[in-house]
This record gives sequence, structure tokens and C-alpha cells, in this order.
Amino acid sequence: DILVDGKVCDCDIVVTCQVGDPVPLQVKLTNRSKHSVGPFALTMMPYQDYQNGVHNYDLQDAITFVGSNTFYIDTVKPTKDSVYFGALLFLYTGDFYLNIKFHEDNCSRELPLSWLCLPSVHIRATEPVA
Repeated sequence: DILVDGKVCDCDIVVTCQVGDPVPLQVKLTNRSKHSVGPFALTMMPYQDYQNGVHNYDLQDAITFVGSNTFYIDTVKPTKDSVYFGALLFLYTGDFYLNIKFHEDNCSRELPLSWLCLPSVHIRATEPVA
């Protein structure tokens, strides 16, 4: 589950926020399998989509994370969940997206590391209301 500014998000919802206000993020990983999973690295990467196949990930002048954009998850037991909190601060207006990836971080495996990507979250940063 992904919550942006307290609202549940999916790929069909555009979340609107104001430039200069921290936007709380919450990502909850629920283990619905019969086995423990992990360790994982959870990474959140903001980008702009130019609608021509180009994604701009070089946004250090437009967006900043309050805290880290990467969290490490040790193990999630069956039927349990793990919740991670962060925040984004938008410095300019525009339409932005957030890629959220879980990277398997278990070096004892013989298989290549795998990624689980959630649908991108669409966030629209607008001018503050005067």
C-alpha cells in the first residue's frame, strides 16, 4: 500500500500538493506468502515524464527528500507487514512521478537480484494558495 499525504494511491490517482509543503509518504509491504521474505532495500526515485519516452531523474533542484529515499527491510514474517515513512518537498510546480522499487538484498542466493516495482505514483505540485 502507498499513501501520499495520507491518501491511498494507485496508478489512476493524481495527488495534488503545494510547493514548499512537506508531503508525507508511507509505503507498507505486506507478506501474503507462507514464508518469511527479505531482506529488501526499498528505494523511491522521483522523475518527470516528458510524454515522449524520456524520463528525467535529475531533479535535485526540483524535489528533495526529507530523510532518506532508501530504507532497508530485514525480514517480513508471513501475514505481517512492514511500514516505512518519509516525505518529499517540492521546490517547483509540475507533474512528477515516484518509482517505488523493492530490491532483493540477499547476497546468499545464487540467483540474480530481483526487483519488484510498484506502479508509479503521480504527484502534481501546485503554487501555494495565498
